[in-house]
Amino acid sequence: MILEVATLNIKEGLSEAFETNFQKAEKIIASMKGYLSHQLKKCIEQNDKYILLVNWETIEDHEIGFRKSEEYQEWRALLHHFYDPFPTVEHYK
Repeated sequence: MILEVATLNIKEGLSEAFETNFQKAEKIIASMKGYLSHQLKKCIEQNDKYILLVNWETIEDHEIGFRKSEEYQEWRALLHHFYDPFPTVEHYK
């Protein structure tokens, strides 16, 4: 199992809209091959900051299966315009 950890900095004042869109986007990621589970956690100290934790069977399921899929384009359209700067994504085993 691989844990994807993404630090998400949301543009100021857009957290509520981000959370609304994330509720749609999480259905996309949950449908992908190799997806096991995820959690979105809101930072206590910084209002517009989150971490996204996603468990994948393999790193390829995330990097190739998800990121190179048509579904990723929908994920990107729903979420990427909220980020500033673009998220740092790391993988852990």
